[in-house]
This record gives sequence, structure tokens and C-alpha cells, in this order.
Amino acid sequence: MLKILRSSSASSCIQQARYYPIASSSSSSYTHHRIKPTPPFHGVLKSFLRDKPNHKSLQRLFFCTDSSDKSGSASAVEEPESNAAAAIVPTAIKKPDDFLTVLALPLPHRPLFPGFYMPIYVKDPKLLAALVESRKRQAPYAGAFLVKDEPGSEATGSDAEKNIYELKGKDLLNRLHEVGTLAQITSIQGDQVVLIGHRRLRITEMVSEDPLTVKVDHLKDSPYNKDDDVIKATSFEVITTLRDVLKTSSLWRDHVQTYNQHIGDFNYPRLADFGAAISGSNKLQCQQVLEELDVYKRLRLSLELLKKEMEIHKIQESIAKAIEEKISTEQRRYLLNEQFKAIKKELGLETDDKTALTDKFRDRIDPSKEKIPPHVLQVIEEELKKLQLLEASSSEFNVTRNYLDWLTALPWGNYSDENFDVLRAQQILDEDHYGLTDVKERILEFIAVGKLRGTSQGKIICLSGPPGVGKTSIGRSIARALNRKFYRFSVGGLSDVAEIKGHRRTYIGAMPGKMVQCLKSVGTANPLVLIDEIDKLGRGHAGDPASAMLELLDPEQNANFLDHYLDVPIDLSKVLFVCTANVIETIPGPLLDRMEIIPIAGYITDEKMHIARDYLEKNTRDACGVKPEQVDLTDAALLSLIENYCREAGVRNLQKQIEKIYRKIALHLVRQGAQNEPLSLGSESTQDATESNQDETESKEPEEAEVVETNVSAAHQDSDLKDNEATEKVLVDEKNLADYVGKPVFHAERMYEQTPLGVVMGLAWTAMGGSTLYIETTQVEQGEGKGSLHLTGQLGDVMKESAQIAHTVARAILAVKDHDNPFFANSKVHLHVPAGATPKDGPSAGCTMITSLLSLAMNKHVKKDLAMTGEVTLTGRVLPIGGVKEKTIAARRSGVKTIIFPLANKRDFDELAPNVKEGLDVHFVDDYNQIFDLAFETEK
Repeated sequence: MLKILRSSSASSCIQQARYYPIASSSSSSYTHHRIKPTPPFHGVLKSFLRDKPNHKSLQRLFFCTDSSDKSGSASAVEEPESNAAAAIVPTAIKKPDDFLTVLALPLPHRPLFPGFYMPIYVKDPKLLAALVESRKRQAPYAGAFLVKDEPGSEATGSDAEKNIYELKGKDLLNRLHEVGTLAQITSIQGDQVVLIGHRRLRITEMVSEDPLTVKVDHLKDSPYNKDDDVIKATSFEVITTLRDVLKTSSLWRDHVQTYNQHIGDFNYPRLADFGAAISGSNKLQCQQVLEELDVYKRLRLSLELLKKEMEIHKIQESIAKAIEEKISTEQRRYLLNEQFKAIKKELGLETDDKTALTDKFRDRIDPSKEKIPPHVLQVIEEELKKLQLLEASSSEFNVTRNYLDWLTALPWGNYSDENFDVLRAQQILDEDHYGLTDVKERILEFIAVGKLRGTSQGKIICLSGPPGVGKTSIGRSIARALNRKFYRFSVGGLSDVAEIKGHRRTYIGAMPGKMVQCLKSVGTANPLVLIDEIDKLGRGHAGDPASAMLELLDPEQNANFLDHYLDVPIDLSKVLFVCTANVIETIPGPLLDRMEIIPIAGYITDEKMHIARDYLEKNTRDACGVKPEQVDLTDAALLSLIENYCREAGVRNLQKQIEKIYRKIALHLVRQGAQNEPLSLGSESTQDATESNQDETESKEPEEAEVVETNVSAAHQDSDLKDNEATEKVLVDEKNLADYVGKPVFHAERMYEQTPLGVVMGLAWTAMGGSTLYIETTQVEQGEGKGSLHLTGQLGDVMKESAQIAHTVARAILAVKDHDNPFFANSKVHLHVPAGATPKDGPSAGCTMITSLLSLAMNKHVKKDLAMTGEVTLTGRVLPIGGVKEKTIAARRSGVKTIIFPLANKRDFDELAPNVKEGLDVHFVDDYNQIFDLAFETEK
């Protein structure tokens, strides 16, 4: 809201580009300033402003001569304050008409209209000094001219002003509009100059450049007829528009209040200037009004600007009203909600948020308060007191609330009742899994110890084996047998310690570790926790999770497990941990030392048949919605599926193949039903038609009716035949198995039915289980002294060393067995392990390599259906190996009859199940000479 200038001290607070109308006291003591006759429209404006209160705070009133007043009287001031006289221009000065050469003041924002104040800031020191000097010489007048926009420039605000102040002389003159206003300098404080507009000027020529001084002509309004009806009507429309603008906005009400003091001087030109000055139009439109000397045209232009102003105020009012309604609605709803809460609180129906939260947390811990450790209860009580002192809007309040939520949600001392019934556990384990006798025996031992002690103690069991053998499902079965809650989380690729130990509460989005989340989820303190893929723990920039797992898993430490988020010890000693791993070699040593390893080697063909028939087929059939009477999957088809498609150690791929079979069966059944449905509909329509024909032929001859009945019975017979065809079983046997699962993946049991010279079958262990591995040797070049060994097959460092040792041992044995044979001395030998794209490494191929080299050197075939494994030293001693069960299963899968194992592995072989050892001729040796006799016994 614009305000009237009150004192010289207040003038420094005037905002730039803000206009102030001139006012004169109606009781002025200057007799030479007469009030002119009031034009006809003044009464209308007076009546509109009659009820407007005058500003009681008005201390000083300014007025100036009208631009059309030829007397050119000086400004008169009523100044009751004696100390502000220095800011008033002396009255004994020259008339405005005497100033034909003036200083040019650039106005960057808006033009100055006659009769209005404008404060400006003069940044040019020379120009400011010239204004001060001019005011001292009792010549306080200058020319105020609007600056033109620089063509092609988008600079606004302070950048535009800075560019103007840098202009001098002709450059500045070219940027100024020719028509401006003669301005009286009322006060200068610092670089702020307050101007009062008097009359219009036009620049004629430049006098000096710095500061810019120009010659001007004083412009007068064109003659007009005051009694012209058009001018009167236009002026009344201007006043009416002003009234509408003031109704919609009080922004310019102070202007009109001030003009009420000076209403006698209002005339048509002043009315036009007033309307243009208070409008919010841009500077070019205002400059157009300033340059217009025709009074009628000026009134028209001012009227257009006021109309635009009124439309802008209407739009502004509608926007403000819409926003106000929205805000008022939200405030009303908020106040009503607050009042509703207060009423509920007074009636005891509801407490405030803090009290409700405290009651909720106390209700959680009250039932098991005796079981909660004292140090945890102390922390909970301290945090509850802290919660009452915090503001609900503070961030610390949310941190404390979340902390209490976790603390009170944990099952402190709440243990589930375990079932130590060994027979029930045996039944559950047999229902879920076939075979795995050693695993089931270990679980039953654990249950038996718990029954004798009366309580169970947490252990770390690690199930190791290839994928698909049922490690994860075994953990779930153990939990069901023990009646424990089951929780599983995978640590494969985990590289952040915070996932195990939790985050500090000071971090944003802090959370406890996986173990605390597990306890909250299961609701008991003695669950069975399955930690999957523990051999694939990562190590990143956020610490070493494998080391953090020690505190979690170690029975000697986890009774006081400390989570970073909770920061109170938690007892995990009753938790049963079951870990799964494919390869135990990648598990860190300290962690592996605390585990009890239970290996799961895989399944032989017989075990896979039972699993497929008793578990996989039944579950897959139910999942696909196929009924047992609709499918007949023969044993021969299952055996062919296992031997020709699914030779891996696990049964996951076997399950996928069975699912593929049943999906195709389901599609076949649905297609057959879709084909039969329209046929059955057609038969029904035929039957309906024949029935209608019967009704129509009741009045006909009997012979025709008999013919129709015969046709109906034939139609019924056809539909019955089709129904019988639809209910026929889908037979899947060995002959049509390829139609369901595609061509066989494995075409032969072995690569060679009878191994050639220099080829021997070995047994290898991999992460996917056991497999057969051929060693091939051939002669590349022969010549005196050309004995050497070349290796291929992407062998690791260990196998390369084994090959060099085998070459040395083979030469020594050949020298003993056939000392006249110079094969190794004069032959370049190439040793290759097929499947070269697969990396191979390990210390169990030495025996096979020696036998392959000797077979080539002695030109003797190895015994048929023979496989061997073991490492040999330079002295011929056979060293023990690992993975006996896996290698035995691989040998059975390939149809091997005779196996050679190191003598030290006899104990491992004896522990195998009888069905695994059945039909195998196994020899245990501790020296390679025994292998030599077994391998070449047929070549005597």
C-alpha cells in the first residue's frame, strides 16, 4: 500500500518506481493559490470519497502548480515541524517556465507524471554533485526522461540500471525518450533524490555531455472544449472505472485519499494523468500517455489502461478467493480435528500421542516383564521417559519411537515348546525327503540329546553339496520336526556388515541387522535360522561380513550378541543355525571351524526314481491341475529322463523336465476339450432339432417317426464315443518322451565303450557333484632325444604339476617293467583332458595320468569298465583323495564296474549306503604297482 510522504526522514524509505500524488491543504495560507471552479465530475468523485477518512497521521502536505497553470507559482508547503525545514525547497526561486536548460535524469522503470512524487537513486557521482549544486543555487529543477529498452537485450532490473549508468553523452541521449517531465528536486539524502513532476518537456538539443544537460521546450496541452459531451462522458467513465478498481483493490486508495485534499485542482488532463499513473501498465504504455497532448486521446488511453487494471484485479481476486477457500477449508478441518481431540481427551476417550505411544509400548512388555533381562528393562524405561520430554515434531522423537518399537517387539525370553519325539521327527523327515540317511541320523541325534537334557542348545550345522540336492528344504523339514519357527535369509554376495550387525541409530534410515529382524518376525527366541549360500559371502568397502558372522554363529559368543542398532546384548544361544554351501573350501577357516559339516553328495539313479515318483511327479501334477487318472507316466520314461536328460547330482533339473511334461499334457487336455465342446453343442442342437421334428411329425405317418428315432439314437452313440475318447489317459513312455522334452542331452553312457590306447577314465569331483573325466595321451613326434610332454585341456597349476610328476613316474615304471623300451626318451607326448572349455584342477588325477602314459608307451589297452582316482608321489605312493561318495555315484551313473581308490579312503567308502556300493568291484591300493596290475591284467 502506497503511503503519503510524512517527513523528510520518511522519504528515505520510499521504494523506487513508486508514485505519490501531490496534495495541498484546503486551508492553505497562500492567497495567490486559488481554488478553481470544480468540473462537473468532481461531485461524483467527492460523493464516492465522502465517507473516506482523512489520514490523521498526515504531518506535511505537498502540492505543486498545475501543468496548465500559467502563473507558474512555486510549491507551497504546510510544515508544522520546525526541524524539517531543510528538506523544503525555498519559495523564493525562479518560475518553472524560466528553466529552458536542465540536467537530464534517466528513469529506468516508469515515466514521471505531473503532480506525482518519484524517488530515484542517482549512481553517477557527477550528476549527483550537479543536482546538489543546482539545489544550492535555488534552481531545484531537472528533466526526468524515460530510458528506452536496449534493442535485442533481455537484461532487467539491476543489470539494466547498471548499463544505463555506464552511458554518457550522446549514447545516453539516444537512449532517452524525447518527451519527459520537468521535475522539482524536493530532497537529496545520500544517492536518493525525491522528485515532483510539474509539466511536460521535449528535448531539443544537447548542451553538455557529463553530466548530460539538454535544452528543452515546455509542452502545453492542446486546446479542448470543457463542455464537450464526449470528453465529459469519457471522464465520467474514467471515474467509474477508478471506482470499480478501488472496490476490487485497496492498493491505490491512499492516492485518492490524498487527492481528496486537492480535489479543487482536478481537471480533465490531471484525471488522465492520474489514471495512467496508478495503473500497473508497462512503461511504454505510460510513456504514450505522457507524450499525448490531445486531452481527449489522453483520456481514452488512460481509460484503456484502467480497464486492463480492473480486469487484472478481477483475475487476482478470483485467484485469491480460490486459494482462500482452499486454505480456510483445511484450517477449518484442522481446527475441528484439534477440538475433537481435546473433547475426547476431556472425556477420557483418548489420550495424546505421547501417552498413547507410551501405553502401547508398556502393554507390549507387561505380559513378559519377568522374562525381560534387567538391563533391557532399564533401557526401555529410560527411553520412555525421554519420549515424554521430546517434541513430537522433532527428529529425535521419531528415532526414539522407532528404537522403542524394536526393543519392545522382540520376544525376550519367549521360547516355543519343542517336540523331542524322535519317532515323529523320523516320520516327518521321511515324508519330505528320500534317502539322506546320514543327514537324518544327525538330526535325530540332536533331538535325542535335547530330550535327555530337557532343553536344546543351539548348534551350527552346515549342509554342503551340489545344487538341487535339497539343502534348503532339509532345513525347513528340521524346523517342522522340532516344532521350531523357521526363518531363512541368504548371504550370497553380502558385503555390508550392517546387514548382520545393524546400523548405528544416528544414521538416517537406520535398521537392525538380519538376526534382530528374524526374532521380531518369528516371535520366539529359539527359531531355526537357515543361512543360505554362506560360501558366497562377499567382502566390500563396508567391512568383512564373514568375520561378523563369527559373533552371530559361535555358541561361545552369541549368548551376548550385540546389535549396533539395539545396543543391548541379545541371547542367541538357543537358536539353531543351519547353513548351506556348495563348496566348503571358500568358507573362511575360523567360520568353518565352528560348523558341523554334513555333506550331501547327490542321488544315484535309483534314488532319483523314487524321488521323481513319490515327490516330484505328485507335486507337479497337482500344480498343473491334472488328475491322476488322466496321465500314465511309465517307469521306463522316468528312467530314460534321468539317464538321458538329468545326470546331474541334484534333482532340480529333473523337476523342471517333469514340469515340462505335465505342461504339455495340460495343453493337450485343454485342446482336446476345446475340440469336443463345439461337437457336443452340435449334437445337442441336433438332438433339439430332432425332438422338434418329432413334435412336428406326431401328426404324420408312423414310418417317418421311426426314421427320426433311429437318427437320434445314432447321434447319442456318436457323442458317447467322443466322451470316451476325451477321458482316455495320456500315455508318456520311452518312445514318445522326446515329443515332450526334446532330444536327449546325453547320447551315451560313456565316451568310449572300449577305451583306446592311451585313454583312461578318471573320477573327478566338482561343485555340481561327481563326474567322469577322461585322460587322453598320444604320440606327436618320435626321434632320438625328442622326449617331452605337452599339456592341453585348460588345466590348473595343481594338475600341471601332477602331469609332470606322472611323466616322471611313468618313465621310472617303464624302465622297470620294460627296460628296453625307449618310448619316453625319444617321443614327444601330448596329454589332453577333454572338455577343454571347462577349467579343471585338483590333486586326484595322478594315477589316471600315469596309466594313460604307460598304456601308450606299452601299447596296451586298459581293462574295460575301469575308473580310478588318486594322487601319486614320485616314489609311487598313492595319496588319499576327497569326494568318495560323489565319485562313486558318478562311476555308477557311467556304468563303471571296477573302481580303484586309495587305501586311506576305505573308511569313507565303507560309510556309504549299500545301494550306492551295490554292483561295484572296488579295489583299494597304496602303491602304483597295484594299479598297474589291475589296469593291465587282461594284457598278459
